[in-house]
Amino acid sequence: MAQHDTGETPAVAGSAVEKSEPRRDHPGTAVEVSDAFVNPGLPPHRPRVTDLDPKKDAQAERRVYTLFYISIIGSVLAIAAYGAFPLEEGNMSSVRMNNAFLGLGIALGLLGIGVGAVYWAKTLMRGDEIVELRHPTRGTDTTRARAVEVFTLGNEESGIGRRTLIRNTLIGALIATPLPAIVLFRDLGPTSDPVEALETTLWEKNVRLVQDPTGAPIRASDLTLGSVVHVIPEGLNELAHKLEEKAKAAVLLMRLKPEDLNELPERESWSYEGIVAYSKICTHVGCPVALYEQQTHHLLCPCHQSTFDVTNHCEVIFGPAKRPLPQLPITVDADGYLIAQSGFHEPVGPSYWERS
Repeated sequence: MAQHDTGETPAVAGSAVEKSEPRRDHPGTAVEVSDAFVNPGLPPHRPRVTDLDPKKDAQAERRVYTLFYISIIGSVLAIAAYGAFPLEEGNMSSVRMNNAFLGLGIALGLLGIGVGAVYWAKTLMRGDEIVELRHPTRGTDTTRARAVEVFTLGNEESGIGRRTLIRNTLIGALIATPLPAIVLFRDLGPTSDPVEALETTLWEKNVRLVQDPTGAPIRASDLTLGSVVHVIPEGLNELAHKLEEKAKAAVLLMRLKPEDLNELPERESWSYEGIVAYSKICTHVGCPVALYEQQTHHLLCPCHQSTFDVTNHCEVIFGPAKRPLPQLPITVDADGYLIAQSGFHEPVGPSYWERS
């Protein structure tokens, strides 16, 4: 507010702020500076019923540790429900029962500890407002002594050292609450031996190669040069778990000129007149290798661009895959249909921890 040269400060009606003398540190101006607001202080403490009545205090304490007990019971119930109501394939009733009791137990575990902690803070911990001034802290003896004082004060305010039953039930609830989650981690692991599951497929001696998904058998004479066919083992479509088996047994069948194949001596009998069969499951992370380039005879995985050379036993020529695609030994039966000589001689799909 600008002032005249008289230096008088006009009074402001009803103002609770004291005014200072005007400043004239610049010719022709006068700036009025207000003092800081007076600290109004904290409102008076209003004692709670638990502060005035020992019986109410004891009653509130019982409610707190009862809630912590409920939390422990809920966590144990969740673990028990996981074992008592196992999931049965094709039985939606078992899924509903498992989810219902598992969810109820976890809800009780979390609500019990949450509501108990809030009720404890509202009814039993010190309720008066305090102000702690900011001050620099250093790693000195005085600082360490102050830290001990702060922890001691916190113990007194919360009553955790004095109310041993609340403290013990709180510790028990904190320990029990994460246990259902740990138990549920079991579902992340395989239900059977992963080594055996990945090492075996439906391919075995004399199993016919049939088209995916029609299931029609394939004659060697039906394949022309440069053709590629997606095949599965005969009988797969009749299985109850055909998708799980197909994820391991899917094969790509290709026909090249026999002179284009650079076959190892021990594998020369694995192909038939230029027809070769390789696993369709990429050895990187298990994506389907389904892109075939006729001119270069390369197979491409569309996920991470791993590229395999069909003419050289599907060795890796580009990308993150580290192993060639497993080859399925094939031949023909008396009727001219393509059949497997045996299963794969190595596990299909991506590497896992048992494989070096």
